[in-house]
Amino acid sequence: MSSATRQSNAAARERLEALTDNASVDLSAFAGDLLAVTALLDRESGLRRLLTDPAQPGEQKAELVNRLLGGKIGADALDLVSGMVRTRWSASRELADATEQLAALAQIIKADRAGELDEVEDELFRFGRVVAGSIELRSALTDQAASAEAKTALVQRLLDGKAKAPTIALITSLVTQPRGRSLEGGLEEFSRLAASRRNRVVALVTTAVPLSDAQKERLSSNLAKLVGRQVHLNIDVDPSVLGGVRVQVGDEVIEGTIAGRLDTARQGLAG
Repeated sequence: MSSATRQSNAAARERLEALTDNASVDLSAFAGDLLAVTALLDRESGLRRLLTDPAQPGEQKAELVNRLLGGKIGADALDLVSGMVRTRWSASRELADATEQLAALAQIIKADRAGELDEVEDELFRFGRVVAGSIELRSALTDQAASAEAKTALVQRLLDGKAKAPTIALITSLVTQPRGRSLEGGLEEFSRLAASRRNRVVALVTTAVPLSDAQKERLSSNLAKLVGRQVHLNIDVDPSVLGGVRVQVGDEVIEGTIAGRLDTARQGLAG
């Protein structure tokens, strides 16, 4: 990501935070408006290029946005997008990427305000594990021939009454607008975004048996000291690891499972 795009992203996030400080803002509708803009930008490559063309005056691009979207999306979303096109983007797709990420962030802010952010993070992780364990479900959610309405209805049947509204909204946006990502990759992206809301990182912990609350707290504390930030644990119970704990934070892996040590020993003997 270029310096110009980073600055534009930062400015857009600051504006989002300012807009959502107003408790009267309907964050669900706000996020839906931003997703609609994302879909428009994905669909209309010419418009996307025009709105990110550095040779065009920012005010002129903002006026175009107001003519196209005025009355079609809410005033707050329109204000945000108008500000975004005034700034510089290194590639036209980055504007659409940022708009989608802001839509997701709006749902995360909604969860945070309601005191539900921990639950949303856990629900995103558990849904990913459910999908990973069901070829049929994954196929249904990623079927390119299926309509957005059918996928939305499927997510509602699966999660209605079982997950928080922001979780359902995030998953629905992912299956209806995958934008070239895998389902698993999109869920991980949203989990990282939710964790960053509280300046913490996500650790994937794999164990043979469930951890007690005391063990979770001790592991989280030790990992926080190691990485220098608070840590949110996503725990995957997998009997095949036999015992011990495997921890992955980003690209870093701490292998402490019995199965992992046996595999290392076998490789050493084979060598």
